[in-house]
Amino acid sequence: MPTVVTSGKRVRLRTLVPADLAYLAEWCDDAFLEAMVGSEFFHTFKHVYDKGPEFYEACLTDPTQVVFIVEANQGPPKALGLVRLFNIHLLEGYAFLETMITDQRALRRGYGVEAGRLITYYGVDILGLRRVEAKVYEYNQLSMNALRRNGFVQEGRLREAGFQNGRTWDLFIFGILKDEIEAVRSRDHVCYPDRQ
Repeated sequence: MPTVVTSGKRVRLRTLVPADLAYLAEWCDDAFLEAMVGSEFFHTFKHVYDKGPEFYEACLTDPTQVVFIVEANQGPPKALGLVRLFNIHLLEGYAFLETMITDQRALRRGYGVEAGRLITYYGVDILGLRRVEAKVYEYNQLSMNALRRNGFVQEGRLREAGFQNGRTWDLFIFGILKDEIEAVRSRDHVCYPDRQ
């Protein structure tokens, strides 16, 4: 049974459950998602675990990542995508953000923006993070805009660090610090289930 971890105005983030592997199996074969995100998470699920059920247990026991399913607050529960913090370094207080809205009808409706915002709050409140980073392909303007709307700042560019569609691409590096996350939160209203 999934547990809602946090909710906002448009979306809620819930825990991953074994039944979600069916979503992952579909999403990891989506060429559009591969081109836009190039997710190591999907690559590992598809090529290391061969889309097997062991992947669920691996996610639960991996101390370097937190994975949540994104659902709309309105209507019946339906997975719109996932959001995760990965390469979590608790001692240094930083992690990387990956947000994937997989339902094409949900794009450009603010779901990814809010999901990214909610998981950064989780990172600060629950994990004690002081910094969150994200990498974006140079052609993924949608993700860059979402990061900027959440207060992330472009900090650099990794030349030809990405490889998609048979060629190299630059990756843009974005970051946000704890006080910047708090500034975004002061304009936002979120609800953790245990604090309602």
